Order: sequence, then structure tokens, then C-alpha cells
Amino acid sequence: MPFLRRSAWASLRRYATSSPRSRLGATLSLDHFLQRGRVLSLYRTIIRATRRIPDPTTQRETRKFARDEFERHRGVTDIDHIRYLLSTGKTEWETMERYIDGL
Repeated sequence: MPFLRRSAWASLRRYATSSPRSRLGATLSLDHFLQRGRVLSLYRTIIRATRRIPDPTTQRETRKFARDEFERHRGVTDIDHIRYLLSTGKTEWETMERYIDGL
């Protein structure tokens, strides 16, 4: 193409041959994908169960605490640490759930 300058031609070539960027970021491994599903399931369980808390203020505070904890650990990528956090979170939630059911 004679009407394109050399630098424009090089840019066009780089664009055409570069791999497409995913808007989702890096691809998850199967193990990370499965753990992500378990984490989301625990989060949904907690949010749904807070509806049983009779006091609206306590309900809001509990939801905020849960969300803040999940957000605080959002960047964790080590699979063993994710498993540890998931196990600890389930244990803490089971303790809290017994308290809620006793209200």
C-alpha cells in the first residue's frame, strides 16, 4: 500500500498480528475457577441469611462486615490461601448462624 507511511504501516501490522486482549483479564485455572464458585456461593449464603436478622441496623452491619471481608481478600491468588480463607469463613459463618437462629 503505497499511500501509507512506513510508521503507519508498522502500526497497522502490529495491530493485525497482536493477540486480542481479553476484557476479563487473565484466564483462571480450573482450580481457581472452582474455588471462585465456592467463594461466591458462601457470599450469597451469608447475604441471604442476613435477612433472618430481625434488627435492620444489625442486618446492615452484618452485610457490610461480610462485604468488607470479601473485598479485603479480593486480590488473593494463592490457591492454598484461598482455601484457608474459605474454610475460616465457613466456620465463622456457622458460628454466627447459630447465634442468628437463637434470636
